[in-house]
Amino acid sequence: MYKCVNCGKDVDIDLSKAKKIICPYCGYRILEKKRPTVVKKVLAR
Repeated sequence: MYKCVNCGKDVDIDLSKAKKIICPYCGYRILEKKRPTVVKKVLAR
């Protein structure tokens, strides 16, 4: 899942099959990967 930087809509693109990385809604070419909502906690020793 990716999010368009320009319009803010969620975009689902398969990067292995996509010829161009482009937002289908606004045509912008910069997408950012959405971060998971689960926070990992690591104990430091």
